[in-house]
Amino acid sequence: MSHGSARLTVHGRLLIVQRHQAGWPQSQIAAAMGVSRKCVRTWLDRYAAEGLAGLETRSSKPHTTPTKTSPALEERVLAARATHRAGPDVLTTIVGVPARTISRILRRHQVAYLRECDPITGSVIRSSKQTAVRYERDHPGELVHMDVKKMGRIPDGGGWRVHGRGNVARDRINGPGFDYVHSLVDDHSRLAYSEVLTDEKGTTCAAFLQRAIGYFAAHGITRIERLMTDNAWAYRYSLRGLCAEHGIRQKFIKPHCPWQNGKVERLNRTLATEWAYRRTYTSNQERTAALAPWLEHYNTARGHSALGGKPPISRLLPT
Repeated sequence: MSHGSARLTVHGRLLIVQRHQAGWPQSQIAAAMGVSRKCVRTWLDRYAAEGLAGLETRSSKPHTTPTKTSPALEERVLAARATHRAGPDVLTTIVGVPARTISRILRRHQVAYLRECDPITGSVIRSSKQTAVRYERDHPGELVHMDVKKMGRIPDGGGWRVHGRGNVARDRINGPGFDYVHSLVDDHSRLAYSEVLTDEKGTTCAAFLQRAIGYFAAHGITRIERLMTDNAWAYRYSLRGLCAEHGIRQKFIKPHCPWQNGKVERLNRTLATEWAYRRTYTSNQERTAALAPWLEHYNTARGHSALGGKPPISRLLPT
């Protein structure tokens, strides 16, 4: 394969050689191929010295790097960082290395950012996306994800997307309030179930989960083994009885690591872009009524990138 900026492939270079062997002047070859005369001369010289092997693409990596930072200097940078717990702009005056070079050394050795470390001890205390490794369960029902998305209600006659933004502070105080979109997603098939409810209290979440279990059962997922949620109080304490009744094991993500519940978080984004804000609604009831048809389309017709362009229903047995 040629370099991305290369004007000629191996076949083009061979064509230069063939035209030269046929008696073409180098100037005419360059004009016909759209390259410089020096380029033509280069490939002819390589062919004369090495044959067909000389026309192959070579690495552009330099043979030597005289200015490369030495291992000893990198160790000094890492030791200074561990001792002083400072950033590149401070360390540059200590070790005498440019700040940009220090940044590259720290990233190359996977040293945590200062914002992730305790300023006193230097130990990493903040979560990072090291756990954001994509996974997928082997069969439907092995793991489901649950979450709530808060959305502003639409006043009768349409909201700001129809009439434009008015007094934002006044609308926030005296506005129509919020809806809470509860969602459950199967990890393997991406089958989704959502409802627009008035709050996110524990009893509301439990009632939603009961209806979602019935919806999943109607689509062939008769048993849910594990349920993953965030650490909201409603999930941690109000779903225990229902999960025990259905033999569901509760799992909770690590605090401040929403990507661990990423499949339902991604559904929340899809709901917002393809249902809630795809078109203008003149009332909150109109938007709520549009959720069920959209959800049916999502589960049975809309292609999903994680499923090879097929809808979630393609991974479920016929019911």
